[in-house]
Amino acid sequence: MASLTLARAYQQSFEAHPHGTLAVAGGALNALGDAVAQSVQMLISKDEKRPSYDYIRTIRFFCFGVGMSPLIGRWNKFLEHTFPLRVEGGSGKVSFTALSKRVACDQLVMAPIGLAFFLGSMGVMEGRSPEQIRGKFRDLFKGAMIANWNVWPAAQFINFRYMPLAYRVPFQQSCGVFWTLYLSLINSKEDEKQDRDSALRRTLDQHND
Repeated sequence: MASLTLARAYQQSFEAHPHGTLAVAGGALNALGDAVAQSVQMLISKDEKRPSYDYIRTIRFFCFGVGMSPLIGRWNKFLEHTFPLRVEGGSGKVSFTALSKRVACDQLVMAPIGLAFFLGSMGVMEGRSPEQIRGKFRDLFKGAMIANWNVWPAAQFINFRYMPLAYRVPFQQSCGVFWTLYLSLINSKEDEKQDRDSALRRTLDQHND
């Protein structure tokens, strides 16, 4: 009963304020993904001093979700109209060709854009230098993109085939909690690497002075 009430509330909110609804839902689910990631990191940490929870990091993920989710909503609407699964006004068999085109277009166009936006926006919000942001792309983009293509096509087939338009971003973001966990972990490791490199450079500069 509670889930049905929540679904109705979401549907009403989406119909009245689609972009705002997607922004809040996407931000919350991204924040959840980072919270899970940080909890995992704290549990598996081998350091004597267990790392504390970084609330600012979770806020950054929330902000990313707020910014990205309405864009994904517009993209889904574009795919809906560009690759209709059935003849307009009809209720016939779903076209597997059109469905495949939707997934292919999503993975070849939006997936790289989304990953680039993630790496770039995280770098900016973390206060990284342009060189450090380029380092994120150099170190993380290719591997994350390959991982994306191993996971997301199947999820998007289900999403585009069975989920109504209003629920596609929440479905994607719900599945994406685990993807956000992955992104959060690799981004955190890259940040630690860059921080160590920066500290080493400062030490060497002080020694040379």
